[in-house]
Amino acid sequence: MPQIWMTYDELAALSECTPAEARMRAIHLSLDRRKSRDGATRVKLDLALTAKFFASVREADFDLDSTIEALQATHRQMAELLTPNEFLGRRGSA
Repeated sequence: MPQIWMTYDELAALSECTPAEARMRAIHLSLDRRKSRDGATRVKLDLALTAKFFASVREADFDLDSTIEALQATHRQMAELLTPNEFLGRRGSA
């Protein structure tokens, strides 16, 4: 099972409550908590919260097909800029 760590703000958004309520919930559920290098405290989600997190990701309205097409178009544009002939031409003109 993956470990998912969230700040109190992120947990509050997932749980639809305030960060203070999320903190109290984390304490009540005895969730692991750690201070991160960035200074924020993060809470390790338990199995139920992890399932809720994955469900929220699945429900998100991502337009994956458009994102993939945009990424492919960007890749084509970058590849066209760096074709071997153009690369050699630029190198010789410098």
